[in-house]
Amino acid sequence: MKDGPLQHLIQKFTGLPGLGNRSARRIVLHLLSQRERTMVPLAQLILKVAEEIKDCNICGNLDMHDPCAICQDTRRSRKEICVVSQVSDLWAIERTSAYKGQYHVLGGVLSALDGVGPDQLNLNSLMARARDGAVEEVIIALSATVDGQSTAHYVSDMLEGCGVSVSHLAHGVPVGGELDYLDDGTITTALRSRK
Repeated sequence: MKDGPLQHLIQKFTGLPGLGNRSARRIVLHLLSQRERTMVPLAQLILKVAEEIKDCNICGNLDMHDPCAICQDTRRSRKEICVVSQVSDLWAIERTSAYKGQYHVLGGVLSALDGVGPDQLNLNSLMARARDGAVEEVIIALSATVDGQSTAHYVSDMLEGCGVSVSHLAHGVPVGGELDYLDDGTITTALRSRK
């Protein structure tokens, strides 16, 4: 089993976020124990998704159609663009049903350690969208990490002179959170961002 297809499959699963070698082995063994009921249908579904899901050429979302359903939805406001790092962030905001504007997926955040610079992010199309005249506000919804905040500053500076207002998500104490359980950085940010 040292270098066969079984080991290669385990290595592929190990490369997925949140899965270590032991978890990957357990998944592969489970799939093999249920080949016809689970493994074969899963393999077919993965292939179908790989063939049919497209990147939206407007916002970067994933959908069966290009442009995606969000970009095609005429009920959504064209005046606002919410900038997110990944599609998972877009899905998280959509889950709330609190936002009814457009999106823009950067495809990551600036990170010197990971070798991600401005050229690796979807920034040029954001600039084009911000300049098109219909957009009034760009909401930057990036993580409160060092890389997320440095990217937010970069995007804010980039959008200066585009004629749009730039806003950021509030950061701080979560609803239902107790101060005693929060880290110092969260409390500091909450104090500085107080209304």
